[in-house]
Amino acid sequence: DAMIRWRRMSGYNALWVPGVDHAGIATQVVVEKKLMRERKLTRHDIGRDKFISEVLKWKDQYGGTILGQLRRLGASLDWSRECFTMDDQRSKAVTEAFVRLHKDGLIYRDYRLVNWDCTLLTAISDIEVDHLELKEETMLKVPGYSSPVQFGVLISFAYPLEEGLGEIIVATTRIETMLGDTAIAVHPEDKRYKHLHGKHAIHPFNGRKLKIICDAVLVDPTFGTGAVKITPAHDPNDFEVGKRHNLEFINIFTDDGKINSNGGAQFEGMARFAARVAVIDALKEKGLYKDTKKNEMNLGICSRSNDVVEPMIKPQWFVNCHTMAKAGLDAVRSKKIEIIPQQYEQDWYRWLENIRDWCVSRQLWWGHRVPAWYVTLEDEQLNDLGSNNDRWIVARNECDAMLEAQKKYPGKKFQLNQDPDVLDTWFSSGLFPLTVLGWPDDTADLRAFYPTSVLETGLDILFFWVARMVMMGMQLGGDVPFQKVYLHPMIRDAHGRKMSKSLGNVVDPLEVINGTTLEDLLKRLEEGNLDPNELSVAREGKKKDFPDGIAECGTDALRFALISYTSQSDKINLDIKRVVGYRQWCNKLWNAIRFAMGKLGDHYAPPATIVVSSMPPVCKWILSVLNKAIGKTVTSLEAYKFADATSAIYSWWQYQLCDVFIEAVKPYFFNDSQEFDSARAACRDALWVCLDNGLRLLHPFMPYVTEELWQRLPQPKDSCRKTSIMISEYPSVVKEWADDKLESEFGIILDTVNKLRSLKPPTDTNERRPAFALCRGEDIAATVQCYQSLVVSLSSVSSLKILAESDETPPDCSTAVVNKDLSVYLQLQGALNAEVELEKLRKKRDEIQKLQHALSQKMEASGYREKAPPSVQEEDMRKLTAFFEQLRVIGEAEKKLDA
Repeated sequence: DAMIRWRRMSGYNALWVPGVDHAGIATQVVVEKKLMRERKLTRHDIGRDKFISEVLKWKDQYGGTILGQLRRLGASLDWSRECFTMDDQRSKAVTEAFVRLHKDGLIYRDYRLVNWDCTLLTAISDIEVDHLELKEETMLKVPGYSSPVQFGVLISFAYPLEEGLGEIIVATTRIETMLGDTAIAVHPEDKRYKHLHGKHAIHPFNGRKLKIICDAVLVDPTFGTGAVKITPAHDPNDFEVGKRHNLEFINIFTDDGKINSNGGAQFEGMARFAARVAVIDALKEKGLYKDTKKNEMNLGICSRSNDVVEPMIKPQWFVNCHTMAKAGLDAVRSKKIEIIPQQYEQDWYRWLENIRDWCVSRQLWWGHRVPAWYVTLEDEQLNDLGSNNDRWIVARNECDAMLEAQKKYPGKKFQLNQDPDVLDTWFSSGLFPLTVLGWPDDTADLRAFYPTSVLETGLDILFFWVARMVMMGMQLGGDVPFQKVYLHPMIRDAHGRKMSKSLGNVVDPLEVINGTTLEDLLKRLEEGNLDPNELSVAREGKKKDFPDGIAECGTDALRFALISYTSQSDKINLDIKRVVGYRQWCNKLWNAIRFAMGKLGDHYAPPATIVVSSMPPVCKWILSVLNKAIGKTVTSLEAYKFADATSAIYSWWQYQLCDVFIEAVKPYFFNDSQEFDSARAACRDALWVCLDNGLRLLHPFMPYVTEELWQRLPQPKDSCRKTSIMISEYPSVVKEWADDKLESEFGIILDTVNKLRSLKPPTDTNERRPAFALCRGEDIAATVQCYQSLVVSLSSVSSLKILAESDETPPDCSTAVVNKDLSVYLQLQGALNAEVELEKLRKKRDEIQKLQHALSQKMEASGYREKAPPSVQEEDMRKLTAFFEQLRVIGEAEKKLDA
C-alpha cells in the first residue's frame, strides 16, 4: 500500500485491485474438520453438492476476514473492482485458459509421479512441500500416528541372489518401499558387481525377481555398497530409472497411506510407517537385516497438513512449464526484469533451471472443476474412468464436449463423465491480474495497464508472466521496456518462527491495531479448528508471548513498524514491543503537530510562495534538511529500500523538526515584541511548509494520522485544495532550499548542544548552569557566536561564554570535545566529580586512539599511495590530523583535572 500511495501521489495511473482466492485445500480442510466436529460427518457422507453448500456458508461467514483486515490496515484499493476467484467471471476465465493451453499442447494428462498427501488425499505442488533437513536420527509426530516415527536413519538389508550367488546389500531411508522394488542398480564400471550384470535378486516376501541393472546416471559406486534398490512407483530418481530401463511400476500404497494388496498379504492394510517397523522385523526373522545408521536427509512435509509427503504415481493434469521457464530466465538475464532484493535472482535461476511440469489437478471438491470429460464407449465399464488418456475431451462446457465426442467417435454410443478433480488454486490466482481487467471478454483495461509486448505473446508466455506477477508482487504501469519485481519479507513471530495456528503464534493485525487481552487471545484459539494436542501447545505459546495481552497500537504504528522492518530482507521477526514504540511516536507526533498548528494561529493563510533568502538561519536550515529528507525518501522508494525511506522520514520529523526547529522557534512565539514580527512571520511560513511537506512525505506509511492532520492544515488562498492527502502531490526536491554550508554550521552547533547536554549531572532537573565554548580559531568562534542564543536555548544552560585559546577555563568544570577546533565546558560548582570526569576522558581517548590506529594502518598499507585517489588521501590526512588534535585537547583537560 505504501508503494501504491506513493505512485498515485507521484502522478501515476495506479491501480490496486482487491480480491481473494478460494484457498482450495485450506478451506476444504477447515470445513471438513467443522463437519466432523459438529455433526460427526465426512464430506462423502453428505455428497459433493451439499458439501459445496457447506463451504459457501463458511465462506460467507468468514471469507471477508482478509478484506476486512485490508480495510483496517488502510489499504487504498479500488473496492469497486473487488472479486473472488470462484465468481462467474473468474471461473469463465479459468476454463478458457485451460482449454486454450490444452489446445496448444501445453496442458496434458499423464501417469506421473506426484507429491501425494495421505491425510488430505490429494496431490500437491512442489511449492507446497516444505523440506525438513535432518542431521541425525529424529523422532517426529506424523498425523494419524499415536507414537512418533523414526526418520534420519539409513537401513541396510540384503537381497538373496538367484543361482546360489549369495546376496547383495542395499540401503534405504524408507524401508517400507522395498515392497515395491522391481530392480537393483549398480554402476557399469563397478568391478564388484560385474559378474551380476543381468542376473536377478529374489524378493524375500513375494518371490518377485529383481533384475540387476547398470545405470551410471543414478549410481555412485563410492557411496554405501554401490548397489541401489529401485522402487519406480515411489521415488523420483527411481521413476526416471524405471523409464530408462522399462521396469515394472508397482504401487504399494492406498490413497490414505496403507499397504495395498501389491505389498503382500503379510503387510496389507498396515499404515505405511507401521509397515516400516513390520518390514524390519520380518527381515530380521529371515536373517537379511544388516544395520541402521544415522543419516542426514531431506524430508518432504506438506505445508498444509504437516504429513510426510509420499511420492506416488497418479493420472493427473500437468502444465508444460519449460517454454515459460525459459522466458522467465531470459527476461531476468537480459535485465528486462529486475528482481529486488537482488539476492533472490539466484533462487529464480535455481527454480526455473530445474523446473518440472506443474501438476494442476487436485483430488478435492472445492475449486474449479477440471473442464474435461471422459468418453466411455458402450459396453465399457465406468470404473475404468480415466484409464485411457486418449478418451479425454477438453471443452468449455458439456455441450461442447458432447459435440467434440460425436466428431471423434461418429456413430458410436457413449457416455460423458466430467473429471471429478479440481484445479490447483494457483491456476486461477495466476490469471487474476488478467481477469480483474476483463480478460477474456474485454481487454480495454488490460491494454491500459500491461506492456503491449506482453499482450502480443502467446497465452503460454502470458500465463507465465501473470503467474509470476501474482507470486512476486510485480508493479505494473505503461508500456515500459523494463519491469521490477519486489519480493517482500515474510512476517514471522518475534522468535523467527513461521506463524502457525498449531503453534499459537499467529498474530491477527486487528489484534495489534485494537489491542486485546490474553483471555480473548485464548478464547479465539478455542473457537478454531485445532485438535486437543495442538490447542494445548497453542495456549502455552500465547501465554508465553503475550502474558499481558497485546497493547492497542493503531494502524499507523503497525504499518510503519512493518515497513521499517523490511531491512531484514527475507523475514520480519515481528516484536510487538517495537510496534508499541511507534505508537508512542505517533502520539508524540500528534501532540507536536497540534502544538505547531496552534502557533500558526486561527487566521493564518500560507503564502503562495516563500522567499527563503529573507528567513532566519534556523528556518533556512530546517527547509534545507527537509529537502534532503525528501530526496532521500524518494530515492529510497525508487530503489525499493523502504526501511531507508522510513528511517529518513523518522529522523527528520523526530530529530530535526521536533527536537530542534520547534524548540528553536518557541522564543519567537513566546515574545510579543514587535522587533520579532518579521522573524515570527518567517517561522510561521517555514513551519507550515514543514508540516505540509512532512505530512505528505509520511502519508504512504501512516495514512490515518497524516490525513487527519493535513485536513486541519490551512492551504494558500486561491489554491485548489485536494479532497484528500492521498491524491495530493508527493513532495519533490526544491533546488532553492538546499544550503550545505548552513547544514554544516548547524551540524557543529547541534553537536555542541548534545555535548553540553551530556555533561549535565543526572541529578540536575531544571537547574541551568553556565557553559563555556573554547574556540581554536576565528572561524569556529564566529560560528558559535552567530548561534549563541540557539545553543543556550536548546542545551538549557544559563549562559554561554566564548573563550579563546589564551583564555583560562573556569574551575569546577566538566569538559567534552566537539571537534579539533571546539571544546565545551559546563560549570558544576561543587557537583564536579574529578574521578568521574577523568574516566569519561580516558574512555574518549581510548576511542579516538583506536580510530587513529586503524586509519594509520590503512595509510601505511602496501599500495595505498599508488592506488588511493588523491582526494581520499587528503581526506584521510585531515582525519588523522584531527585525531591528533583531539588527543592533545583531552590531554590538557586531564592535566587540569589532575591538578
